Amino acid sequence: MFTKPRLRRDEASSYLLERHGIERKPATLAKLASIGGGPLFQKAGRFPLYSPTDLDAWAMSLLSEPVRST
Repeated sequence: MFTKPRLRRDEASSYLLERHGIERKPATLAKLASIGGGPLFQKAGRFPLYSPTDLDAWAMSLLSEPVRST
């Protein structure tokens, strides 16, 4: 499977949902990019680009350790 080296914001949103089951809309990623707390990204001109590796690391930081009960 070929993975793009960088993903645009809408692709990053889809990637997070498909790969990790974490739903974050593109608008939410945009908000997090301005206030902080979101995944790392780079800019190409005015376009934010997300590395799948950085998205994976950010998603894992949101998840708790596996638990057997609450």
